[in-house]
Amino acid sequence: MTDANTATGDAGGQPLLEVTGLKKHFPVTKGVFARVVGQVHAVDGVSFTIGRGETLGLVGESGCGKSTVGRTVLKLLEPTGGSIRVKGSDITDLSPKDMLPYRREMQMIFQDPYASLNPRMQAGAVVREPLVIHNVGSKAEQQERVAWLFEKVGLRPERMYAYAHEFSGGQRQRIGIARALAVNPELMVCDEPVSALDVSIQAQIINLLMDLQDEFQLSYLFISHDLAVVEHISHKVAVMYLGRIVEATDKASLFDMPLHPYTEALLSAVPIPDAKARTRQRMILQGDVPSPINPPSGCHFHARCPYAMARCRTESPPLREVVPGHLTACHLHDGGVTFPLAKPAGT
Repeated sequence: MTDANTATGDAGGQPLLEVTGLKKHFPVTKGVFARVVGQVHAVDGVSFTIGRGETLGLVGESGCGKSTVGRTVLKLLEPTGGSIRVKGSDITDLSPKDMLPYRREMQMIFQDPYASLNPRMQAGAVVREPLVIHNVGSKAEQQERVAWLFEKVGLRPERMYAYAHEFSGGQRQRIGIARALAVNPELMVCDEPVSALDVSIQAQIINLLMDLQDEFQLSYLFISHDLAVVEHISHKVAVMYLGRIVEATDKASLFDMPLHPYTEALLSAVPIPDAKARTRQRMILQGDVPSPINPPSGCHFHARCPYAMARCRTESPPLREVVPGHLTACHLHDGGVTFPLAKPAGT
């Protein structure tokens, strides 16, 4: 990582996706005339890059802006500010018509596998729809590709003629993955793709995504609140709090040496598979997450931070490189201090 304002970098050259200072604010209206009285700062200056064949895990509490980042990157929501570049091309201000070619490059896997499928369409038609929209191949070639995609995601091709309600939750998510793969994308935004599934099925879907990544050199923006899942699938991790990235590094560094108090609190809540082997000191955060309509001054986390200082209430810490490859936004590390905040007991 050479840019201290960017959450992750691509060591192999130009990144596939480069997001700089991304903002998404939603107006709050009041009264009969819908007068704007405020703004919801859902995403407030997020920067990161994703390299080819790389997975960036984006984690944080519910309501921190993770899903809004994913939808804004795909231009399903128009950004309020910042820039989005795909393979070096700026797509920030492109019209829906001009975005169409980039839709083939970027696809999405949604959280709810049932709500994301049209119940009136056969599963094969759902997977074939992107091919029709982008005019890829003849009808016979499209049908052949759909059958191949069904096999690729672990479904029997004869199930192409069944409807969504005839599949289990895990099978529906496999259909969603097949649909996303239909037009050979390079980037897939995975928005909590396993949170609605049983634990055993979660493992199957995660392993499927990793196998597909290896085979097709896919890049993932993997959005989740489950740190155990993120640790398994991600190469790099960015932690969000109230619309901002507060820490970003490779997954080994993040889990071994968290440098932000919020990350420390998240990691302390992760269950340990073998409780006899080691224990972890639980860090309980006080208070509730502040409102994104009126976020706190200074560091957004200062009201809940056990290490907060006077300057935290007035000065917003920039996201900067504290140790090589490890970015954090915290005043605790000013002056070259690089200590981990707390090591789990017994490690």
